[in-house]
Amino acid sequence: MASRMTRLLSDSRDALFTMLGLQAVIWSVQVVNWLDDYGLSQEFGLRSERIGDLPEIFTSPFLHFGWDHIAANAWPLFLLGFLSAYRGMKKFLLASLVITMSDGLLVWLLESPNTVTAGASGLVYGYLGYVVLRGVLDRNVLDAAVGIVIAAVYSTILIGVLPVTPGVSWLGHLGGLIGGLAAAFLLRSRPAEQRAPKPAAAPDSPGSALLKQLDELGL
Repeated sequence: MASRMTRLLSDSRDALFTMLGLQAVIWSVQVVNWLDDYGLSQEFGLRSERIGDLPEIFTSPFLHFGWDHIAANAWPLFLLGFLSAYRGMKKFLLASLVITMSDGLLVWLLESPNTVTAGASGLVYGYLGYVVLRGVLDRNVLDAAVGIVIAAVYSTILIGVLPVTPGVSWLGHLGGLIGGLAAAFLLRSRPAEQRAPKPAAAPDSPGSALLKQLDELGL
């Protein structure tokens, strides 16, 4: 249990630094993009049905069309990204890849011609779906509780997966959400992972009793 707590703290630290680094990148890109009159978004944003634009699936999430645009995405991206990553960076990176590809491919296949799509909101919706479903599938009390709170707080943004707001890429939101749910299913903890053999129990001490309680909460 002690080693599990140590690993959790290490993964949480890595998750924090990763999300701080990602924030630094997208805000730095935004400054350059703004100075270039958003030419980067036009050049490296995603256009539908153009084979040459497929690589932009991986560049468009780092680009935005204004300060309001990036500000709306930055905080939920940081929070949901951290919650997605704190239980292991390997699964987080794989989930991010699935979400990015699902988001980008749906936009590339179905978005109106000549429309340029950019922004991190597909990742936001993807991480939301990933965190909520992961808690349910892994039967992790802490994750499930966090997922319920997140679903309640962000339930109003789910309208973003519907084509009701002009100028908003609902296809990107929907694709990201689908990718997050798929990643949670594909990367779910298997029974063997959840019920790993444990060494014989030692006499309880105050410290070991606390760790046992944290373990029962899924930490």
